[in-house]
Formats: sequence, C-alpha cells, structure tokens
Amino acid sequence: MDRHGAANFGYSDTWQLVINTGTTIITFLMVFLIQNTQNRDTEAIQIKLDELIRSTKGAHNALLDLEELEEESLDGFRGKYQALAEDARNAQDGDTKDTGSPEP
Repeated sequence: MDRHGAANFGYSDTWQLVINTGTTIITFLMVFLIQNTQNRDTEAIQIKLDELIRSTKGAHNALLDLEELEEESLDGFRGKYQALAEDARNAQDGDTKDTGSPEP
C-alpha cells in the first residue's frame, strides 16, 4: 500500500497521467465520431422528408427545410398544426373525416 492507502501495482504517477490522458483523448474522439455520424444521418432523414413533402400533392412547400428557421417561426408553424390537430380531435363525431389540408 502507498501512503494514500491505495495498492501500488508498480505504476508511477507519470504513467497513470499518460493512461488517463490517452483514455480521455480516445473518449473525446469516439464521441466526436458518433456525433458526426448522427448529424449525417439526421441530415439525410431531413432531406428525405423534404422530398416527401415536395412530392406530395397538396403539401405545403413552406414546410421544407424547417430545421433552418428561427425559433419564433417554428413556434408559429407548431401553433398552426396544434390548432389543426385540436380541431380534428374536437370534430370527431363519427361522421367527420380526419383528413384534409390547412386551407379552408
């Protein structure tokens, strides 16, 4: 046992520092790699969704590329679609269809 009460396995403080630093660097690189992969996957999904919106008859092209808008603009779109969803839920009386577009 060393003076701190820990077992000493023959490693010096310098080697422990090197091992800890190496582990930290490897961890950082792995997190960076995973995050980069997730960002690419998310971007690909956004492009696919944009294409589905673009190619759907009656879809709103204004919804393309929403992820690039400011928070206030997103809140505006979110509010419109939340109101549509609430209206659709309130109107479901068995005879009302739950389909349509935002235009009257």
